[in-house]
Amino acid sequence: MKQQHRVLGMLALLSIITYVDRVCIAVAGPRMQEDLQISPQAWGWVTSVFFLSYSAFEIPSGVLGDRIGPRRVLTRIVLWWSAFTSLTGMVSSYSSLLLVRFCFGMGEAGAYPNASTVIARWIPPQKRARAWGIVWMTSQIGAASAPLLVVPIQARYGWQASFYVFGLVGVMWAAVWYTWFRDTPAEKPGVTAAERQEIGTQPAAPHGMPWRPALGNPQLWRITGIGACYVYALGFYQSWLQTYLVRGHGYTEAALVLSSLPYIVGGCANGVGGFASDWLVRRYGLRMGRRMLGVVGLSTAAMFMAATIVTTSGTWALVFLSLAYAGILVQQPNLCAVCLDTGRKHAGAVFGFMNTAANAASAVSSVVFGYLVAYFGSYNAPFVPMVAMLCLGTLLWLKVDPTKELFEAERPLRATAAIAV
Repeated sequence: MKQQHRVLGMLALLSIITYVDRVCIAVAGPRMQEDLQISPQAWGWVTSVFFLSYSAFEIPSGVLGDRIGPRRVLTRIVLWWSAFTSLTGMVSSYSSLLLVRFCFGMGEAGAYPNASTVIARWIPPQKRARAWGIVWMTSQIGAASAPLLVVPIQARYGWQASFYVFGLVGVMWAAVWYTWFRDTPAEKPGVTAAERQEIGTQPAAPHGMPWRPALGNPQLWRITGIGACYVYALGFYQSWLQTYLVRGHGYTEAALVLSSLPYIVGGCANGVGGFASDWLVRRYGLRMGRRMLGVVGLSTAAMFMAATIVTTSGTWALVFLSLAYAGILVQQPNLCAVCLDTGRKHAGAVFGFMNTAANAASAVSSVVFGYLVAYFGSYNAPFVPMVAMLCLGTLLWLKVDPTKELFEAERPLRATAAIAV
């Protein structure tokens, strides 16, 4: 097995752990709200504060990974968030929960920007979208596993125990990563000359980021806008899905295992999206290939999210939400590949910039959801702005041109650098 495949396997495992830890609180949410006497509006802040701190530290963590290497940065990230995952199980008040979740978001920030740096350094250009597809697909395996793991644990030992277990798993991953991984193929024993040639050379980012040409480039803002639009809707699945099913459609705690369905469907969509993106690029070129998948994905998601609003069936609501999730996630690795296409040696910083705005949007979404539920007395009302954001994201995809590099005054990329076999 090539070393690049082992590296991708470690990133996939990291992605599973990331989403198990992240979705754990959503699954435990109904019990936590009852035990700690937390209202819908207040719970919106519990989920939002994670995304606020997560977004605030995205860019610094991405730049740091580009500069000193993802080996050390990812080790720090995983150890930090694992500690605060465990501490979540120790909270006894609303204020302490807010503080712990804020620190949890600080720790987890930079996980995916640094994964972007790893992919840029270790995966050949023509395989990067599918690599992102695998990473995101396995994140949904983690999300799908969370209800199956958390519900039995909290039913027998209480909701606190699940946080202790998952915190320990993260520490184990960090130990293996730091011991085994190296920042570049040249530093890693066992990488053959043929594999190094296949991967190519990805130069390290220089000190000082050339932000001026990038910030003046409308394309960066289009990419960022797409991220914000789709993650505004995506945040619902990480923060409110289980509460919505229990409070909005009368699901029992035992029936919450069915909430794995969106993540299973979404995981398949992530995998398909990564391979489809690379295939479309080979067939139609870099610009049209990336655009087509983005437009189809978000427009489909908007349609099924709108269907969720009008149905009165709890079963059909879960089916429509699963299909909307698939539409969102089929284009997710595609957008990540665009960050690499346009960011090049600053891929971690570009991904971090986009993901900062995306998670800020998710923070807003989490709070807005709770307040709209309280104001309208309905769990369907918050889906209206989600549909609007998905439609806006669809329009932005029509303007994205991944053939142009952000940090060099829109210098066109050679098509062969992005898609050559």
